Amino acid sequence: METNQEVAFTLDLRGESCPYPVIYTLEALANMNKGELLQIITDCPGSFRNVPEEARAHGYQFAQEPQQNGQEYLFYIYA
Repeated sequence: METNQEVAFTLDLRGESCPYPVIYTLEALANMNKGELLQIITDCPGSFRNVPEEARAHGYQFAQEPQQNGQEYLFYIYA
């Protein structure tokens, strides 16, 4: 599920511990226009599971599967 769509907004949540990455992600998505792409960068290990679960539970779709890049986790979610 690769995407060439331009990221509309980047949410840099490095240093934020759970549950804040989930809270801020859902807040950002709710304030974006439908179809815009949100990039999330986090270093909270729990967010690798929690962000996708909550985003999908709220009806959001991922542009690609969540990625781990060293100690960071990257998510690309459509608003």
